[in-house]
Amino acid sequence: MVGGKNTDRLIRNKDNSLIKVITGARRSGKSYLMNTLFYRYLLSSGISEKHIIRFAFDNEEHLDLLEPFFPEEPAKILQKNGLYTVNARKFRAYITALTEGAERFYLLLDEIQLLDSFVGTLNGFLSHNNFDIYVTGSNSQMLSSEIDTKFRGRKISIHVLPLSFSEFVERMDLSPADAWRKYIVTGGIPIIYSLPEEEQRGYLTDLCDEVYLKDIIGRKGIRDPETLSDLFSVLASGIGAPVSPLRLERTFRSKKNIKVTNDTINRYIESLEDAFVVSRAYKYNIKGKAYINSPYKVYFEDIGVRNARLSFRQIEESHIMENIIYNELRYRGFSVDVGTVYVNELTDQINLHGNLMYRRTELEVDFVANSSKGRFYVQSCLNISDEETLQREIRSLTAIPDSFRKIIVTRDGLAPRHNENGVLILDIFDFLMDADLMYQ
Repeated sequence: MVGGKNTDRLIRNKDNSLIKVITGARRSGKSYLMNTLFYRYLLSSGISEKHIIRFAFDNEEHLDLLEPFFPEEPAKILQKNGLYTVNARKFRAYITALTEGAERFYLLLDEIQLLDSFVGTLNGFLSHNNFDIYVTGSNSQMLSSEIDTKFRGRKISIHVLPLSFSEFVERMDLSPADAWRKYIVTGGIPIIYSLPEEEQRGYLTDLCDEVYLKDIIGRKGIRDPETLSDLFSVLASGIGAPVSPLRLERTFRSKKNIKVTNDTINRYIESLEDAFVVSRAYKYNIKGKAYINSPYKVYFEDIGVRNARLSFRQIEESHIMENIIYNELRYRGFSVDVGTVYVNELTDQINLHGNLMYRRTELEVDFVANSSKGRFYVQSCLNISDEETLQREIRSLTAIPDSFRKIIVTRDGLAPRHNENGVLILDIFDFLMDADLMYQ
């Protein structure tokens, strides 16, 4: 979520001696949050513009500002993978020149992962009691436990997702029904809606091909970019379906005649996740209280990016709705897994003793959402007008042997209600527009 809660979190953590780390995919709105929304707040609170230093490590004009410092050294250091990092010594000298004196300074640093030895530099800045530091980063290295250890626990992380549906409705000034028709196609990347409608799809396609894929290929040193590209499309086509790297290995071998190992496939998926393009949801055995590493499900952080990868050919509302619900739960601060529950079903088979036999059956719960406010079990089903479909969705929920809230999200236009089993049934628009309804 670009503004709202994220802006409030930055404001609440202002001047607390921690580094504020803002993460998210490229073009997700991280820079807008820090350099526009929070910057405006700082100015409105009376902080002088000269005490706010904004620097983007992917901005050539900003890099030119470093040239006078240690002029014998280049500002950009070329890496083996063909990418560059920014000279940390020149950058530190630049900051020192701007921050003489004991006044309070606010450092707003964009795409910090491009700074050479950024952890050491930021830890050095932390020793300045008059520095309040905010940074953005476009890969999950910024969230790793290793980085957290190096920062000695002196950071907080804010993950920025594209516009939520409710933000989109507000921004576009549309009814939920009209907004939905646009949102399920072009998603919530904020910059999209500053473009003419006829250019939005082309921009998203370029974002997939020219930004996300090229960035991953260069940063990760991918030796087989075609397979990564094919896998990207396969994942986009199968949102909501179980993903098994071993099965994908066999598929690539049999249908595409591509020899690729399941370890490589898993590593490529990790690379897409590392760039905040996709997110994995692991299976959780609700009764056994244990995680199952494979298969897992893959969802896209922005549905417009998913659609662009498929040239906008597979606009499948049921699967897209499931992806949007997954993202909405994450917007609200939940950690989200895919649930599985096993039940014993009576069959018509007879054992040697003449008794009817039971069969162990696996039932799926779309989402197990956990936060400090409790646990929710959530089913996504576009249409429950058919009684058989409704009972299938309810069956998975009623098989769970605990009293946490159970919800079915559908699109029926009806008011929120509970069925005789205590399951809350919400229309998708009510669910997305009013977070409090979950707690009914």
